[in-house]
Amino acid sequence: MARSFLVSIILAVLLIASGWASTTFADEMPDPTNIGFVLYTKSYSPGTLNARWMFTDKYRGPGIATGGPIDGYAGTYHVRYFYDSGEFSDEYDLIIERNEDVYTVSWLVDGKVSAIGVGMEVESGLAVGWRRVAD
Repeated sequence: MARSFLVSIILAVLLIASGWASTTFADEMPDPTNIGFVLYTKSYSPGTLNARWMFTDKYRGPGIATGGPIDGYAGTYHVRYFYDSGEFSDEYDLIIERNEDVYTVSWLVDGKVSAIGVGMEVESGLAVGWRRVAD
């Protein structure tokens, strides 16, 4: 129940941030195929986060972010994601910034922002809702 509520809150924040909330229901709905979620948890290795991600209802898997700070979540990492099958998916430079209890997250490829997200700390880690950025 709490997990469903958390996911709902994060998705609502993403929709508001994307401008959808300022439209009416008669307007075009946002593309539901451009919403993802990731949960980052601390690894036993300092500066490393384990990831469990999903993109829409079709893609999901584990990941690992390395090179970050020893304490907290905010910092710069290099992250690699995999599908549940073990096959490589994507890799990014990951920037996690904290402003009080809200985290903003950016995934970059060659210095260009590829996806953005917003998150918050939960009992099990850092929960982040995200969407890809259009070219």
